[in-house]
Amino acid sequence: MSNEKITLPKTTEAVTIYATSWCPYCRALIGDLKKRGVPFEAWDVEKHADLASWVESVNGGNRVVPTVLYSDGSHATNPPAVEVELKYSELSKK
Repeated sequence: MSNEKITLPKTTEAVTIYATSWCPYCRALIGDLKKRGVPFEAWDVEKHADLASWVESVNGGNRVVPTVLYSDGSHATNPPAVEVELKYSELSKK
């Protein structure tokens, strides 16, 4: 992994999930957020090389999913749904 700075992906939601279709943790997080009514955008990193590169850049060169990007520029790797819901509430107050 180079030290090259990767630009944050563009997003239209407060919560954007970078995932894969085969990942059980991704499916669990997405399912839990749907049950909680938390809006989000989800992208499959296996179909978007630029997004996979960003995920790797924030996870020590590893493509760890799910990785969540928040609209304030912060991110979390494999967070529980309750943590994402709390962050969404914080962001939607701004």
